[in-house]
Amino acid sequence: MNTQRITSDEYFLKIAATVAERSTCLRHHVGAIAVRDKQILSTGYNGAAAGTRDCLELGCLRDELKIPSGTRHEICRAIHAEQNAIIQASLHGVSIEGATLYCTHTPCFICAKMLVNAKIVRLVTFKKYADDDFVELFKEAGIQIDILEKPSLEISILE
Repeated sequence: MNTQRITSDEYFLKIAATVAERSTCLRHHVGAIAVRDKQILSTGYNGAAAGTRDCLELGCLRDELKIPSGTRHEICRAIHAEQNAIIQASLHGVSIEGATLYCTHTPCFICAKMLVNAKIVRLVTFKKYADDDFVELFKEAGIQIDILEKPSLEISILE
């Protein structure tokens, strides 16, 4: 029995990991949540555009074409988790300016550019994506990067 209280970063990373369970990608399950003042502003996971067929139904086009991870993003049916978190915030009229993005993976360069323009101030993650191209961009934009240990994904409650 765990009687230790988890940190806020662990808490939000565990929630991002749960969000990732909704993914329809056959390669990576990625979840992202935008948080400001300890309040969740939006969530996103990687998957096909709303109302369209996804890789669970159609199979992975990138696997069929033997496209390596981190390349040729335009071939993929999925919208990345970070992009969906930004889109969901926009659809609901919620600014994520000044927010921290908790994500299961570091961002690709396309998502990194979008996060810079969305004016997030911090990225917290526990897993690296296929490339580190985002690092210099985030440094230039003043976005703090924290890559933490993967939190236990076990749910520990006292009953």
